Amino acid sequence: MAGLSTDVGALAAESEVAQHKSEYPSEKSDLESVAEPDDGVHDGLIFPTDEERLTLRRVSDTIPWAAYLIAFVEAAERFSFYGSSVVFTNFIQQPLPAGSHTGAGGPGSGQSGALGKGQQTSTGLGTFYQFWCYITPLFGAYVADAHLGRYDTVCIAVAIALVGHIILIVCAVPGVIEHTNASMGVYILAIIVTGFGTGLFKANISPLVAEQYRRTKLFVVTTSSGERVIVDPALTVSRVYMYFYLFINIGALVGQITMVYAEKYVGFWLAYTLPTIIFLFCPVVLFIGRNRYVRSPPTGSVLALFIKVCNYCSKGRWSLNPVTSYRNLTAADFWETAKPSNVPADQRPAWMTFDDQWIDELKRGVAACWVFLWYPIYWLTYNQLNNNLTSQAATMSTHGLPNDVLSNLDPFALIIFIPICDQLIYPALLRWGWNFSALKKICAGFFTGAAAMVWAAVVQHYIYKTNPCGYHAGTCEDVAGDPIVSPLNVWIQTGAYVLIAFSEILASITGLEYAFTKAPKNMRSLVMSIFLFATAISSALGEAFVSISLDPLLVWNYGSMGVIAFIAGILFWFHVRHLDAKEDELNNLSAGHIRTAKADAV
Repeated sequence: MAGLSTDVGALAAESEVAQHKSEYPSEKSDLESVAEPDDGVHDGLIFPTDEERLTLRRVSDTIPWAAYLIAFVEAAERFSFYGSSVVFTNFIQQPLPAGSHTGAGGPGSGQSGALGKGQQTSTGLGTFYQFWCYITPLFGAYVADAHLGRYDTVCIAVAIALVGHIILIVCAVPGVIEHTNASMGVYILAIIVTGFGTGLFKANISPLVAEQYRRTKLFVVTTSSGERVIVDPALTVSRVYMYFYLFINIGALVGQITMVYAEKYVGFWLAYTLPTIIFLFCPVVLFIGRNRYVRSPPTGSVLALFIKVCNYCSKGRWSLNPVTSYRNLTAADFWETAKPSNVPADQRPAWMTFDDQWIDELKRGVAACWVFLWYPIYWLTYNQLNNNLTSQAATMSTHGLPNDVLSNLDPFALIIFIPICDQLIYPALLRWGWNFSALKKICAGFFTGAAAMVWAAVVQHYIYKTNPCGYHAGTCEDVAGDPIVSPLNVWIQTGAYVLIAFSEILASITGLEYAFTKAPKNMRSLVMSIFLFATAISSALGEAFVSISLDPLLVWNYGSMGVIAFIAGILFWFHVRHLDAKEDELNNLSAGHIRTAKADAV
C-alpha cells in the first residue's frame, strides 16, 4: 500500500522537502484544507483532498536526528547482546580444550569450549534465554506506560543489563571457568539479570525511536521540480524502522564477528568483556541526547481500563454454545457498545473517560495483537540461527574459521538488503502496480523462513551422508579425541542465513512497524511488548523440539519447522486478509483521547 511502501524517488523528494521547508507551506488552493493550527505539530500543513489521496505520489518525511541517536543506542546494545550470546553455544556445548584456562580453541581447527554440556543443554539454555528476554518486556511495558515513561525505563534497563554483563565476565575468567558447576551457576545468574534488563529495554526502545517523528497526518508539499506529492507519516515510520533495524544489525554484525575471534584466539572472558565496554556507550548517548528526545509521559495503567472495556463489551454476548459465544465476541459491532456516543451520559460508568476515537484505536490495536499470535511459529525458524545452525557448522569443514562466524551472514545480508528493499525492490513493486502491504510482507516472511529451513535440512542430510560416523556426525571423534567432520565446506550454509535475513526484512521489521502504527498512543509499549512476547512463546514452543535437536534427528528438526512455517503462512493470510483490505483506513484513524490520573489527555 502506498502508505507503507517507498515510492520511486522517495529519497530525492525527501531532500527536496527539507530544502523547501515545505512541511510548513503557506499557499492554499480551493481544493486544499489546512490542518488545525494549534496542535504544535501540524501547524499550517496542507491536507490532501480525497482525489489527491488517490492520485498523488507518496513520499516519506525527513527522519529526525533524535531517532538516529536512539538507533545508535540500540546498535551498541545489540553489539553487546549478540556479541556475547553468539559464543553461548560453544561455551555450554563444547568441553574446555586440554590445558586451556580460557576456553580458546587457538589457531587451526581447535574447537573453543568451556562447560562441555552437549548440544541439548546448549539448545535448552539458549531457548530459555530467548524466552526470558522476550517475556520480561511485558513488565517493561507496564512500568513505562503506567509509571516512568519510555525514556526513564530505558535508562533503568541499561543499568540492569550492565550488571548482568559484568556477572557474565565472572563466569568465564580463569580460575572460575575450570570449575564447571560454579561457572554454570554464575552463567545462569548472568543471563537472568541480563535478560531482565534486555526485556525492559526492548519493550520501550522501539516505540521511543518512532515517537521521535511526531506527525501523524498526510500532508501535501511541492518539490523543487514542481511536483505535488503527499508526505505520508506511515511511510516515514516504516522507513524509521527499516533503518533502525539496519543499526541493529550493524551492531550485531560487528559484535558477532569480533567476539567469535576473541573467543577462539584469547578466550571467553574477552568475548564477554568487549561487549560490556561497548555497552557503556548506551548510558552516555542517552544522557547526551536527554534534551533532544521526544518523551511521552506515563499515563497510568491503561491495562485495567482495557479489561473494563472488554468486560463491558462482552456483556450479554456469552452463551453455553461456544460457537455462538465466538460469533458474538468477534462480531463487527463488538466494540461499538463501549463508545461514549452510544451510551447515555447518565448511564456511563465512571471509568468511561475516553472518546469514540480511542475505542477505534483500541479496536485497531487488538486486531494487531491477533496478527502477532502467528509470530511464534515464524520465530521457530529464526531461533535456529543461534543454536542448531551454529552446531551444524561445527560438523563441517571450517578451514580455520570459528564455527559460529557463519551466523554473521544474517546481519551482513540485512545490512546489504535493507537499503536495496527500501530504495529498489519495494518501489519497483509499486511501479508494477503490486500493493505489497504490511500484511503481505509478513506472509511472505513466513514462506521465506520455511525455505531457509528446507535449505538447512538438505545440508544436514548431506552432512550425515558424507561424515564417517553417518547419523552421529555431532559426536564423531578419532582415537585421539579430535572431532571428525564432514568434508562439506561450511559456506554451503550461506543460503539458509540469507533466506532467514530476507524473512526478517519481511516479517520482523514489518512487525515492529505494525505494532507501533496500530497501537493507541498510550498503549504503544504494551502492544510492542505483546509483539516481542511472541518470541518468548516461540522459545517455549522450541523446547518441544529440543528432543529432536540432536543426532540422528536433525533433518526432521529442520524439515518439520519448514513445513510448519509454510502451512502457518497460508493460514495467516486467510486470517488477516480482511485487515489488509482496510490497511489505509486503519493507518489514518483520528487520534483518540482519554483522561487518566497521570494526564488530562493523551
